[in-house]
Amino acid sequence: MVAVVTISMLGMQVGATPMSYAITISQASVAVNPSKYIQHKQTTLEAKVPNINVYRSPDCSCCGGWIAHLKTQGFSIQDFPTPDIDAVKQRYKVPDNLTSCHTAIVNGYVIEGHVPANDIKRLLQERPNVSGLSVPQMPVGTPGMEIGNKFDPFTVYSFAPKNKIMVFNDYPLRTN
Repeated sequence: MVAVVTISMLGMQVGATPMSYAITISQASVAVNPSKYIQHKQTTLEAKVPNINVYRSPDCSCCGGWIAHLKTQGFSIQDFPTPDIDAVKQRYKVPDNLTSCHTAIVNGYVIEGHVPANDIKRLLQERPNVSGLSVPQMPVGTPGMEIGNKFDPFTVYSFAPKNKIMVFNDYPLRTN
């Protein structure tokens, strides 16, 4: 009889390669000299880096700041400057009251506006039954909208078909 113990270390660290360790122990060998019969096998796992397709106006500078924020948080970005950003919002059914300057798609979810990377990571981890997340308009202090030490309070909304809109996360007024 062989007992197999598998320990997985999965993480989203830039530059780190997660490893999986399998330790095989023969039951008959444990009584004699357990360390003599333990076999260590190490295999490299590919880190799952979410790919985000970003659709934005070619003239928008704050979108570049948001893209840079996502890259520092480990996301892989495909940038699609498009002159008709409204058509993208209509295609992905972003509610009119939740629109912002750019629309992104990640693992089937719509991300509208300057949504912080941690909220996107939470969305991908929890996998709620929603269409996506939005930070409407362009609040000062959101990723890509940094202006010195100024921060507006803002809300990250989740949205689903039939205009079902809920608060996903709240960022109160901050002072530095």
